[in-house]
Amino acid sequence: MADFRFLHAADIHLDSPLRGLESDPFAPVETIRAATRRAFGRLVDLAIAEKVDFVLIAGDIYDGDWPDFGTGLYFSTQTRRLDQAAIPVFAIRGNHDAANRMTRSLRMPHVTIFDHATAHTHRLEALGVAIHGQSFADQAVTDDLSRKYPPPIEGLFNIGLLHTSAEGYTAHARYAPCELSRLRSHGYDYWALGHVHERQELCRDPWIVFPGNLQGRHINETGPKGASLVTVSGGAVSVEPHVLDVLRWARVNVDLDGAANETEAMSRVQTELEAALRDAEPWPLAARITLTGTTGAHAALFREGLRDKVLNEAQGLTGEHRLWLEAVKLRTRPPRDTGLPSEPELPARQDNLGRLLTEIDALAAAPPPGLLGNWPNLLFDRLREALPDDHPLHACANGDLSGILRQARDRLEAALSGET
Repeated sequence: MADFRFLHAADIHLDSPLRGLESDPFAPVETIRAATRRAFGRLVDLAIAEKVDFVLIAGDIYDGDWPDFGTGLYFSTQTRRLDQAAIPVFAIRGNHDAANRMTRSLRMPHVTIFDHATAHTHRLEALGVAIHGQSFADQAVTDDLSRKYPPPIEGLFNIGLLHTSAEGYTAHARYAPCELSRLRSHGYDYWALGHVHERQELCRDPWIVFPGNLQGRHINETGPKGASLVTVSGGAVSVEPHVLDVLRWARVNVDLDGAANETEAMSRVQTELEAALRDAEPWPLAARITLTGTTGAHAALFREGLRDKVLNEAQGLTGEHRLWLEAVKLRTRPPRDTGLPSEPELPARQDNLGRLLTEIDALAAAPPPGLLGNWPNLLFDRLREALPDDHPLHACANGDLSGILRQARDRLEAALSGET
């Protein structure tokens, strides 16, 4: 068996819209739209620079059916660059580019796409490599495709190219689920997986790897993104992650506990944004800002204009507009004493609003059974797909009635109090 190297990528999602920056007037629309293309272009650049022997793409090249032929033409143009460098490309279709979803097509003889009818094998005899794979025929494949993958070919380096949710990744749609123990015992030397967008090395003997997607597309895909460069030398396998994204997403939590006023609160916001920018360098950053803690600035922050105030702090940090806001979330609380032992801060209000807030606190401390009936679960079931992951209804549907009541109390106080 010869020494060789290859790139393992997955979940490119070409021309997928980057969601969440529509309301930031400084967000560069064209840069955002082109992010997935630029990331794929960097993958091709890396393959050529490293002179790899082949490239593997473990599904979801596209984000669904092409709106026009531009998406397919870009992929074809970039993979022709690899063909001209004598670097073959082997790919499978995942749930986003399954055979039943694609109504447009282009002839691409320079790319080998595995068929969806059954798992089969491509040999690279000069390298002593066998690549086994199967594409998705339909978007919702619920069978364990790996069970029907061919046995390893003796004397060759066997690679399994598979789009799968794998065990333990319930946050991702459960397509082509498989068990780690089954992959380990199948006899392959490397499993090149796709579908899970976070980089994961599930096993190193043999290597079973999710490289993650090439480019984060929304706030739930934070941190560096890229592909894996795999080197096989003398029978030993090493795997090196390479960062290829061109725009970074991050959640920035700002603790305002004890902040006396809005000025101090905005100063802390600026400090945390500076740190987030440093972590993202040199890439531009799309951030969700969440303000937490018990602060005297709560009422002022609750009022109109919070997003614009935070946006002003963000834009003051960089002249090149490298920082954009996906959202600003307010999770602060006002400093006051409700009379309950857990919150000894300031004297309780003695007016009607104070009495109402105390009643809500008492309910939150020990919510009566059936207080809200079954309506939160019914509503949550209907809205599950549309709600962001930190929507208060998630806490309510998960049984956190105290949390939902406290959020309601804090919003009520901020809206009705005369504090500034």
